[in-house]
Amino acid sequence: MKIAQVAPLIESVPPKKYGGTERIVSYLTEELVRCGHDVTLFASGDSITTAKLVPAIPKNIRENLNPEAWVGYHTIQMDMVSELADRFDVIHFHTDYLHFPIARLCRVPYLTTMHGRLDLPELTWIFKRFADTPLVSISASQRVPLPWANFVNTVYHGLPPDLYSYGPGDGGYFLFLGRISPEKRPDRAISIARQCGVPLYIAAKVDRADQGYFNHVIKPLLDCPLVTYLGEVGDGEKQALLQKARALLFPIDWPEPFGLVLIEALACGTPVVAYRRGSTPEVLEHGITGFLVSDENEAIEAARNIHLIDRKQCRESFERRFTVSQMASGYLQAYRQVMVMHDCRRDLFPIAPRRAKLNEGTSRISTGGL
Repeated sequence: MKIAQVAPLIESVPPKKYGGTERIVSYLTEELVRCGHDVTLFASGDSITTAKLVPAIPKNIRENLNPEAWVGYHTIQMDMVSELADRFDVIHFHTDYLHFPIARLCRVPYLTTMHGRLDLPELTWIFKRFADTPLVSISASQRVPLPWANFVNTVYHGLPPDLYSYGPGDGGYFLFLGRISPEKRPDRAISIARQCGVPLYIAAKVDRADQGYFNHVIKPLLDCPLVTYLGEVGDGEKQALLQKARALLFPIDWPEPFGLVLIEALACGTPVVAYRRGSTPEVLEHGITGFLVSDENEAIEAARNIHLIDRKQCRESFERRFTVSQMASGYLQAYRQVMVMHDCRRDLFPIAPRRAKLNEGTSRISTGGL
């Protein structure tokens, strides 16, 4: 199958440090190539892949370009996808709703994985306008705000089984990992650790939008001798931290669409204390891979009893439910489904031939957008 993967340009694929969507695009792309499919990746030029790479910009936006111009960079990318669309059997977008207008004009089957929250009021108008757009959710709970949208499948995230390995959890600390923001509630994690008398390591990035929250809410709490702020970490550091952590604290205050860090923890055998919000009841098995809680008192009690969770069962749950091969299988099923839908629609509503493409045969595509 000839498959196009269209990634955001904010981070490289895979990202050097934080970047959940781009990380998943990388795992999926490499697994599809391994399975023998002909895959083309539309991403930033500093991406690393065994697929064919089509770069819209030389390097990722966050580290190298003006973030304020992100719409312009993605506009270039979408134009490149449009020009090359006829080469593929299916196009898989990971770019939120930026591509919706051009995707519906393509004569090629396509679908979009929604990686973010879908409960924002303005999204209702967008998804009603594009109600026929095929979507994939990353959890059942993610779909709840838009039950009428055209979801063709739910595919959980997956990791290569050898990416992370089992760890003993003998470091004597709790871990908060990912991103510092109001909805992730690192302040709750600090409070839980303090009341348990257990050290807390915070390994997390701070986006520009959350810098004020970090300065005014979190930074004063870092004076606690139990709390160590490590900043943003890469894969190697992340694995070492997870392998030795007594537990991952995930005290979220928003409808988490999936939570990639949850299965990264399970892959290392690390149990999780998580608030029962969004996808957490789907990803975690209460009493088996961690504890699901409703408030801080329950979280403190769960953290104190985290030794009751068998770390080997955490790793077994990951291997049973969240490997990259399972994720790729789910997406291949979705690809076949949208291809059948596309053929049926074409038979019912024949599409007029597209106008001749400009710049046919030039080097504009092969040399990149910038």
